[in-house]
Amino acid sequence: MKRRLKSLEVALSAICAVLYALVGWLSYLGIFTPVFGVVRFWPSVFIPAVFAVAFSPLVGGLGAAVGIFISDMLIHGNALLSLTVGVPANFLGFYTVGEVYRRLRRGSVPLLVGELVLSLAVLAILHAWGVVPTDLLVAGSLAGAVTLAFAAVFRGDDRSVVLAGSTGLLVGSAVIGAGVWAFSQFFTLPTGESSLPLTAAAAWFVWTYFTEVPFIAVLTPPIVRALRHAKLAWG
Repeated sequence: MKRRLKSLEVALSAICAVLYALVGWLSYLGIFTPVFGVVRFWPSVFIPAVFAVAFSPLVGGLGAAVGIFISDMLIHGNALLSLTVGVPANFLGFYTVGEVYRRLRRGSVPLLVGELVLSLAVLAILHAWGVVPTDLLVAGSLAGAVTLAFAAVFRGDDRSVVLAGSTGLLVGSAVIGAGVWAFSQFFTLPTGESSLPLTAAAAWFVWTYFTEVPFIAVLTPPIVRALRHAKLAWG
Protein backbone atom coordinates (compact mmCIF):
# COMPACT_ATOMS: atom_id res chain seq x y z
CA MET A 1 0.00 0.00 0.00
CA LYS A 2 2.81 2.42 0.89
CA ARG A 3 4.62 1.67 -2.38
CA ARG A 4 1.39 2.27 -4.26
CA LEU A 5 0.89 5.59 -2.48
CA LYS A 6 4.45 6.69 -3.26
CA SER A 7 3.98 5.81 -6.94
CA LEU A 8 0.79 7.88 -6.99
CA GLU A 9 2.59 10.81 -5.34
CA VAL A 10 5.33 10.65 -7.98
CA ALA A 11 2.73 10.62 -10.76
CA LEU A 12 0.81 13.53 -9.23
CA SER A 13 4.04 15.50 -8.71
CA ALA A 14 4.90 15.00 -12.39
CA ILE A 15 1.44 16.17 -13.48
CA CYS A 16 1.75 19.22 -11.21
CA ALA A 17 5.21 20.02 -12.61
CA VAL A 18 4.08 19.81 -16.23
CA LEU A 19 0.96 21.93 -15.65
CA TYR A 20 2.92 24.50 -13.63
CA ALA A 21 5.66 24.82 -16.24
CA LEU A 22 3.26 24.82 -19.20
CA VAL A 23 0.74 27.34 -17.84
CA GLY A 24 3.58 29.54 -16.56
CA TRP A 25 5.38 29.44 -19.90
CA LEU A 26 2.17 30.18 -21.84
CA SER A 27 1.41 33.15 -19.57
CA TYR A 28 4.96 34.38 -20.12
CA LEU A 29 4.36 34.28 -23.88
CA GLY A 30 1.06 36.14 -23.50
CA ILE A 31 0.27 39.82 -23.82
CA PHE A 32 0.48 40.77 -20.13
CA THR A 33 3.82 39.48 -18.92
CA PRO A 34 5.62 42.15 -16.87
CA VAL A 35 8.98 41.24 -15.38
CA PHE A 36 10.54 42.91 -12.36
CA GLY A 37 14.26 42.32 -12.68
CA VAL A 38 14.53 38.56 -13.18
CA VAL A 39 11.28 37.77 -11.30
CA ARG A 40 8.38 37.17 -13.66
CA PHE A 41 4.65 37.80 -13.32
CA TRP A 42 3.56 34.26 -12.46
CA PRO A 43 -0.21 33.62 -12.16
CA SER A 44 0.24 29.83 -12.41
CA VAL A 45 1.12 29.65 -8.66
CA PHE A 46 -2.40 28.42 -7.95
CA ILE A 47 -1.54 25.07 -9.58
CA PRO A 48 0.99 23.73 -7.03
CA ALA A 49 -1.11 25.33 -4.27
CA VAL A 50 -4.05 23.16 -5.38
CA PHE A 51 -1.87 20.03 -5.47
CA ALA A 52 -0.37 20.78 -2.03
CA VAL A 53 -3.82 21.22 -0.47
CA ALA A 54 -5.76 18.52 -2.33
CA PHE A 55 -3.08 15.81 -2.23
CA SER A 56 -0.01 16.37 -0.04
CA PRO A 57 2.72 18.91 0.84
CA LEU A 58 5.31 16.75 -0.94
CA VAL A 59 3.28 16.59 -4.15
CA GLY A 60 2.87 20.37 -4.23
CA GLY A 61 6.48 21.07 -3.26
CA LEU A 62 8.09 18.65 -5.71
CA GLY A 63 5.73 19.59 -8.53
CA ALA A 64 6.51 23.29 -8.04
CA ALA A 65 10.28 22.72 -7.79
CA VAL A 66 10.49 20.63 -10.96
CA GLY A 67 7.99 22.82 -12.81
CA ILE A 68 9.84 26.07 -12.09
CA PHE A 69 13.13 24.52 -13.19
CA ILE A 70 11.60 23.45 -16.52
CA SER A 71 10.11 26.91 -17.09
CA ASP A 72 13.35 28.64 -16.09
CA MET A 73 15.28 26.61 -18.64
CA LEU A 74 12.75 27.56 -21.31
CA ILE A 75 12.78 31.26 -20.40
CA HIS A 76 16.18 32.41 -19.10
CA GLY A 77 18.28 29.24 -19.22
CA ASN A 78 20.36 29.99 -16.11
CA ALA A 79 20.43 26.62 -14.33
CA LEU A 80 22.52 27.90 -11.40
CA LEU A 81 20.05 30.70 -10.61
CA SER A 82 17.14 28.30 -10.90
CA LEU A 83 18.69 25.60 -8.70
CA THR A 84 19.87 28.00 -5.99
CA VAL A 85 16.83 30.30 -5.85
CA GLY A 86 13.80 29.27 -7.90
CA VAL A 87 13.77 25.56 -7.05
CA PRO A 88 14.23 25.87 -3.24
CA ALA A 89 11.83 28.84 -3.06
CA ASN A 90 9.09 26.91 -4.84
CA PHE A 91 9.66 23.68 -2.93
CA LEU A 92 9.69 25.37 0.50
CA GLY A 93 6.80 27.69 -0.36
CA PHE A 94 4.37 25.06 -1.61
CA TYR A 95 5.43 22.40 0.88
CA THR A 96 4.58 24.99 3.51
CA VAL A 97 1.17 25.51 1.88
CA GLY A 98 0.33 21.83 2.32
CA GLU A 99 1.70 21.58 5.86
CA VAL A 100 -0.04 24.72 7.10
CA TYR A 101 -3.32 23.63 5.52
CA ARG A 102 -3.21 20.34 7.41
CA ARG A 103 -2.53 22.16 10.67
CA LEU A 104 -5.40 24.57 10.04
CA ARG A 105 -7.83 21.71 9.40
CA ARG A 106 -6.96 20.43 12.87
CA GLY A 107 -8.09 23.78 14.31
CA SER A 108 -4.82 25.70 14.48
CA VAL A 109 -6.02 29.05 13.05
CA PRO A 110 -5.39 30.96 16.33
CA LEU A 111 -1.91 29.40 16.53
CA LEU A 112 -1.07 30.48 12.97
CA VAL A 113 -2.30 34.02 13.63
CA GLY A 114 -0.20 34.13 16.79
CA GLU A 115 2.88 32.92 14.91
CA LEU A 116 2.39 35.60 12.24
CA VAL A 117 2.02 38.33 14.87
CA LEU A 118 5.14 37.04 16.63
CA SER A 119 7.08 37.02 13.36
CA LEU A 120 6.11 40.64 12.70
CA ALA A 121 7.17 41.55 16.24
CA VAL A 122 10.57 39.89 15.71
CA LEU A 123 10.92 41.75 12.41
CA ALA A 124 10.20 45.04 14.19
CA ILE A 125 12.79 44.27 16.89
CA LEU A 126 15.43 43.42 14.28
CA HIS A 127 14.62 46.70 12.53
CA ALA A 128 15.05 48.60 15.81
CA TRP A 129 18.48 46.96 16.21
CA GLY A 130 19.45 48.04 12.69
CA VAL A 131 19.60 44.48 11.32
CA VAL A 132 16.54 44.77 9.05
CA PRO A 133 16.17 47.84 6.80
CA THR A 134 12.95 49.85 6.76
CA ASP A 135 11.98 48.57 3.30
CA LEU A 136 11.99 44.96 4.51
CA LEU A 137 10.03 45.87 7.66
CA VAL A 138 7.32 47.62 5.62
CA ALA A 139 7.18 44.84 3.03
CA GLY A 140 6.90 42.10 5.65
CA SER A 141 4.31 44.02 7.65
CA LEU A 142 2.09 44.64 4.61
CA ALA A 143 2.24 41.02 3.49
CA GLY A 144 1.59 39.77 7.02
CA ALA A 145 -1.40 42.11 7.32
CA VAL A 146 -2.88 40.73 4.10
CA THR A 147 -2.54 37.18 5.42
CA LEU A 148 -4.25 38.14 8.68
CA ALA A 149 -7.02 39.87 6.71
CA PHE A 150 -7.75 36.60 4.91
CA ALA A 151 -8.61 35.04 8.28
CA ALA A 152 -11.41 37.60 8.66
CA VAL A 153 -12.70 37.58 5.08
CA PHE A 154 -12.89 33.84 4.29
CA ARG A 155 -14.91 31.19 6.08
CA GLY A 156 -14.80 27.43 6.57
CA ASP A 157 -12.37 25.35 4.58
CA ASP A 158 -11.81 28.23 2.14
CA ARG A 159 -10.23 30.14 5.02
CA SER A 160 -7.81 27.28 5.68
CA VAL A 161 -6.93 27.02 1.98
CA VAL A 162 -6.28 30.74 1.53
CA LEU A 163 -4.43 31.19 4.82
CA ALA A 164 -2.17 28.24 3.95
CA GLY A 165 -1.62 29.56 0.43
CA SER A 166 -0.76 33.04 1.66
CA THR A 167 1.58 31.72 4.36
CA GLY A 168 3.42 29.48 1.91
CA LEU A 169 3.68 32.35 -0.52
CA LEU A 170 5.21 34.51 2.22
CA VAL A 171 7.92 31.87 2.66
CA GLY A 172 8.55 31.44 -1.07
CA SER A 173 8.59 35.19 -1.72
CA ALA A 174 11.09 35.75 1.09
CA VAL A 175 13.40 33.06 -0.32
CA ILE A 176 13.15 34.54 -3.80
CA GLY A 177 13.84 38.09 -2.61
CA ALA A 178 16.80 37.15 -0.41
CA GLY A 179 18.04 34.50 -2.85
CA VAL A 180 18.16 36.68 -5.95
CA TRP A 181 19.83 39.46 -3.95
CA ALA A 182 22.45 37.01 -2.59
CA PHE A 183 23.00 35.55 -6.07
CA SER A 184 23.70 39.05 -7.41
CA GLN A 185 26.50 39.47 -4.85
CA PHE A 186 28.51 36.64 -6.44
CA PHE A 187 27.19 36.27 -9.99
CA THR A 188 25.68 38.36 -12.76
CA LEU A 189 21.93 38.06 -13.17
CA PRO A 190 20.41 37.29 -16.61
CA THR A 191 19.51 41.00 -16.79
CA GLY A 192 23.22 41.91 -16.53
CA GLU A 193 22.94 43.31 -12.97
CA SER A 194 25.19 42.41 -10.06
CA SER A 195 25.97 43.50 -6.47
CA LEU A 196 22.47 44.88 -5.93
CA PRO A 197 21.57 46.65 -2.65
CA LEU A 198 19.56 44.86 0.06
CA THR A 199 16.53 46.97 -0.80
CA ALA A 200 16.24 44.89 -3.98
CA ALA A 201 15.35 41.89 -1.80
CA ALA A 202 12.41 43.80 -0.34
CA ALA A 203 11.28 44.91 -3.80
CA TRP A 204 11.32 41.34 -5.16
CA PHE A 205 9.52 40.07 -2.05
CA VAL A 206 6.74 42.64 -2.51
CA TRP A 207 6.49 42.02 -6.26
CA THR A 208 6.32 38.24 -5.89
CA TYR A 209 3.85 38.13 -3.02
CA PHE A 210 1.41 40.84 -4.09
CA THR A 211 1.23 39.82 -7.76
CA GLU A 212 0.70 36.14 -6.95
CA VAL A 213 -1.49 36.04 -3.83
CA PRO A 214 -4.67 37.14 -5.71
CA PHE A 215 -4.47 34.04 -7.94
CA ILE A 216 -4.05 31.74 -4.94
CA ALA A 217 -6.92 33.41 -3.04
CA VAL A 218 -9.36 33.47 -5.98
CA LEU A 219 -8.59 30.24 -7.86
CA THR A 220 -7.34 27.69 -5.31
CA PRO A 221 -10.47 27.32 -3.09
CA PRO A 222 -13.00 26.62 -5.89
CA ILE A 223 -10.67 24.15 -7.63
CA VAL A 224 -10.06 22.28 -4.36
CA ARG A 225 -13.82 22.20 -3.75
CA ALA A 226 -14.41 20.83 -7.26
CA LEU A 227 -11.82 18.09 -6.72
CA ARG A 228 -13.44 17.15 -3.41
CA HIS A 229 -16.87 17.10 -5.00
CA ALA A 230 -15.53 14.77 -7.67
CA LYS A 231 -13.85 12.73 -4.86
CA LEU A 232 -10.41 13.17 -6.47
CA ALA A 233 -8.71 14.89 -3.52
CA TRP A 234 -7.23 13.02 -0.56
CA GLY A 235 -8.34 15.32 2.24
